[in-house]
Amino acid sequence: MRKKKKIDVLKESFGALKNDAFNFDSIGSYFKNKSNRESFHILSDKTCNDLDFEELFMFLDRTNSKVGQQYLYNKLRNIPAQSEALEFKEHLIHKLSQDEQLRVNTQLQLDKLNKTEAYYIASLFQGEYEKAPRWFFVIRLLSFTSLLSLLMIPFNAKMFFVFFGTFIVNIGFHYWNKRNLYKYLGSIPQLLKLNSVAAKLFKITEFKEINQELKSSIQVIKQVRNRMSFFRLEANLQSEFEAVFWGILELIKIAFLLEPLLLFGILKRLDTKRKEIESVYCFIGEIDTLISIASLRKGIDIYCIPTITKSEIRAEKVYHPLIPNCISNTIEVNEKSILLTGSNMSGKTSFIRTIGLNMICGLTINTCFAKVMDFPRLRIYSAIRINDDLINDKSYYFEEVLTIKEMIENASNGQANLFLLDEIFKGTNTVERISAGKAVLSALSNSNNFVFVSTHDIELTDLLTDEYELYHFSEVVNENKVDFDYKLKPGKLKNRNAIRILEINEYPQNIIKEAIAISVELDRLGTDKNIIVDKT
Repeated sequence: MRKKKKIDVLKESFGALKNDAFNFDSIGSYFKNKSNRESFHILSDKTCNDLDFEELFMFLDRTNSKVGQQYLYNKLRNIPAQSEALEFKEHLIHKLSQDEQLRVNTQLQLDKLNKTEAYYIASLFQGEYEKAPRWFFVIRLLSFTSLLSLLMIPFNAKMFFVFFGTFIVNIGFHYWNKRNLYKYLGSIPQLLKLNSVAAKLFKITEFKEINQELKSSIQVIKQVRNRMSFFRLEANLQSEFEAVFWGILELIKIAFLLEPLLLFGILKRLDTKRKEIESVYCFIGEIDTLISIASLRKGIDIYCIPTITKSEIRAEKVYHPLIPNCISNTIEVNEKSILLTGSNMSGKTSFIRTIGLNMICGLTINTCFAKVMDFPRLRIYSAIRINDDLINDKSYYFEEVLTIKEMIENASNGQANLFLLDEIFKGTNTVERISAGKAVLSALSNSNNFVFVSTHDIELTDLLTDEYELYHFSEVVNENKVDFDYKLKPGKLKNRNAIRILEINEYPQNIIKEAIAISVELDRLGTDKNIIVDKT
């Protein structure tokens, strides 16, 4: 793509969703191999699955490089202990939003790291390098023999046979090494590009504050640049099928075993430069992430920068960014947690996810999908999407038991937590579900924890009124349709419309009549309330 056309595309796409394929194995590899010990909290795979994290990431990601994409993914899965240099980062985001020339020039540089091979750069400071075998001295000896015999041919023609014999032996060692070489044909050329891009971006005054010590890391990598350029040549020749040059070069490399000598020499040097490589990698990742945040904010109508509080949650006109034309809601949470009631599809679970993902985005990229949002720094745990684990012979209920047990353990460790639950213990019978649910929800809401839980069990609202604020979602049932307004309302749900919805969907009248009769009888006997309360 010509540069002018590329610039036009970058300008037009600022604020727009990406139109790319997402390979989450590659995108998440940096996160999976990073210790993240310094993080306040690491989002578990379970919580990510519950909150549709991959879909959220595809919406948030506006990066221009594979390095930035990996860096953003890692950032979103790690809640930091404190928001460092927040004012400086917001200044940069604002600058990149307003200064189109700066942004586009930066994006043009970052785009050089947008090939799939750039995903492998992180392996150069996270993975284990191939080690030279103990018999590697044989390769040095054969290389020296080839060189010496070639130089001696003008003085003694018989040395040609020594050179030729050594050449035949070298073929085996040369192709043995190909397996090792191919592991680095993607990552090392991309490291050279990474260092080159970083050197250019570091010259920009606005970016120097990201890492003032970066220049020394760039220089360290430059020291091994000449040797590493061999990999760039190798990769280009393979991709362009330049047969003649390739053939000549291959003969030279076989004769003197250049590939194994250069490869293991470079790997030994790079093994001692992991810290410097990671510094350059994070510098590029941070810049790309800041541009991505600027683009995200450009593309949405309502967002806010959250305020970190000590003991309350406040969300004004908060919405779920992945739901088209999502209805926003407002809520304040102080001393009590939140218990939601409502029928299926009324919006309970979506609202719980809305709170969770807004806190994640607020604590990681300082952006919430709301008019105003305030909350403490919380660790986030969830039990929303639970399935049978057939491979390990675990039922739905047993999986839920283990998930909630982990929550209970974390609830009493003195740390601030956010617990998100949907239909607690729905895998068991009514009496035990309500009994266990009440006990668990009381335990989770202790200390400085916040709980957002949904339930169909109206009985729980009576048992938890001292510990939970009650809210509900409701629908309007007309003659032949059901309308949902998705608005959060105070108090518990009072209307029950399940049987009426069956009737609207033309269930047989004998079923409807029997269901109504049984419902009336159960209400008369007090099964819905009194008997259950007594048994708990």
